[in-house]
Amino acid sequence: MLLPDPRGPISEQLIDALRADDPSAVPSPPEAPADPLTDDDLQLALWILFELHYRGFADVAASWEWEPSVIALRRDLEAHVLDALRRAAPVPPSRRSVPDRLRELVANDNGPQLSTYLQTEADHRQFLEFAVHRSIYQLKEADPHSWALPRLDGRAKAALVEIQTDEYGNGNLARQHSELYRKLLRSLDLDDTYGAYVDAVPAITLALSNVMSLFGLRRELRGALVGHLAAYEMTSSGPCRRYAKGLRRLGGSDAACDFFDEHVTADALHEQLAAHDLCGGLVEAEPELAEDVLFGAAACLYVDVRFAEHVLGAWADGANSLRTDVLAEGTSFAAAS
Repeated sequence: MLLPDPRGPISEQLIDALRADDPSAVPSPPEAPADPLTDDDLQLALWILFELHYRGFADVAASWEWEPSVIALRRDLEAHVLDALRRAAPVPPSRRSVPDRLRELVANDNGPQLSTYLQTEADHRQFLEFAVHRSIYQLKEADPHSWALPRLDGRAKAALVEIQTDEYGNGNLARQHSELYRKLLRSLDLDDTYGAYVDAVPAITLALSNVMSLFGLRRELRGALVGHLAAYEMTSSGPCRRYAKGLRRLGGSDAACDFFDEHVTADALHEQLAAHDLCGGLVEAEPELAEDVLFGAAACLYVDVRFAEHVLGAWADGANSLRTDVLAEGTSFAAAS
């Protein structure tokens, strides 16, 4: 994967510095934008900085991963996002147990139902757009949450290992969830290359992935990371069932739906494991992390709502939910599936 195209002065200066292999050219942090989650320049810069810790870029030396100038920029950009999330996703105090509070957060999540729209109303092109959005995270599914493994112990660690083992296909490459998503993309006649659609997706799509990486790369936020994973698992099974129904309605084959079908079963099992053993086990061992766990869950739900609002809002206006039109004219996946 090569560096993406810039979207503003910060990402442009960062990309230029990386390409030139010049740490002195890394930009100074910007002032906080009005809405960090939808600021294309900030989210792209942050995504690039995080990606240095994952697969990296073919045109960037691996030694940049721990270059002090990029770490300093990353921390300042992270602070803007964290401040925005803490303001937008507060957690009300309660004496109930953490698993009960997690269920309450999920039950009170009344954001727009993107999965219902995809099940009943979306056309072929809209489903393709959705698949492009989701590719940014799903092609590295489970990796951000795996940062928590060396930072946990006891019951929480055992629970996370069990969840992540399923995510990675229990050692079977063909059943890894990222590989299942590649199969989905190929079935839809889309590019299954890691990072292929980074230039096409808006800031809020990058934010879905960036928030996980932000929590994952900072040990101090390990509570938020497992809370994020719990909320993700607790809100996945039902939507994936609806996504599968929508794809089949549009002519998608069973092979194309395999990714969603897998999550209907797997995430229903992970839901209880994540809430009780992972989050409950962590808070039992480290009670001071309870509010962090709930903040991570609330942040996950909030960013998901913002993403759904963007996509459904664009479609309601008859517009493309992506930044650029990367879908071929007249594309239909029914024949390809």
